[in-house]
Amino acid sequence: MPTSPFFHLWPGKFSARAAALVTVGILLLAPGVAPAQQRAIRPDLKDLAYGTESPGSQALDVYFAKGSPQQNPHSKPAVVYLHGGGWRAGSKDPIPRFLQLGLEQGLVHVIAVEYRFTTIAPHPAQAHDCVRAIQFVRAHAGEWRLDPARIAVTGGSAGAHLSLWVGLHDDLAQPQSDDPIRRQSSRVALILAFAGPTDWRLLSTLEHRHPAYRQILGYEPGTPASALDPDKTKDVSPVSFVSADDPPVYLFHGEADDVVPIQHAQVMEQQLKQAGVKYELLTLPGAGHEVAGAAAPILSSRALHIIREQFHLPEP
Repeated sequence: MPTSPFFHLWPGKFSARAAALVTVGILLLAPGVAPAQQRAIRPDLKDLAYGTESPGSQALDVYFAKGSPQQNPHSKPAVVYLHGGGWRAGSKDPIPRFLQLGLEQGLVHVIAVEYRFTTIAPHPAQAHDCVRAIQFVRAHAGEWRLDPARIAVTGGSAGAHLSLWVGLHDDLAQPQSDDPIRRQSSRVALILAFAGPTDWRLLSTLEHRHPAYRQILGYEPGTPASALDPDKTKDVSPVSFVSADDPPVYLFHGEADDVVPIQHAQVMEQQLKQAGVKYELLTLPGAGHEVAGAAAPILSSRALHIIREQFHLPEP
């Protein structure tokens, strides 16, 4: 399979567009070189409550492509952004640079989601909040001129884990529910995951020093992997839900990541390949967990190209 000294793409081919940006992208990922600052973009709708258990936490912001939906006569795809932060920190604001570009170019609407942290409730609260947020977005598709058949989900680190969990899980719609939001499908059409944990079984074979891996399950930091409830570790792991009907999955990971080891991406790759799901694993030699921020030009450009390609949007 084709490789680059800066960027590996498995199993798809290295596109000419991506190749042209490799050198710039890797310079911004090199140690000691900070990525460009993201510009502040204000949401069109802010802090909309999508849940009732913890209204302050269960809120989302909506960014319309090039302004209000009235300026967009046709329904557009939407990207749901789930932020990182170890499931107990972080914020839905700001959104990643590639999503800002998608807005500026009039390609997609963006919905940035806040969810309950593990300081409030352990797994599956975070995942269920994100499911609810996607159902909430789909329920407002007509009002926001959003195409319910073209909803993507993305995030980095903890947000990548949640993106994979939500995107790979079977539909959690409850057609008979009295709640109109719960009746909506939770399925998405595309997953872009940047440096996300995928399989808690790896805690038994690899060192995972970050306490968040235990805290999301309600355990104290330092709890031995052998003491973790196997049912809980299975349910929190997105690899548990891979099936042949899953949407395309794009994984981005630094080969030197010491927060979320590269093996998480490799295990997910194996599962997706075995199930026959369309996927690509894009790895960056020498890069660490900074890949989760999707800030470098090589990552932003590739992610935006994928969205254009999968949703049949015009190139600039």
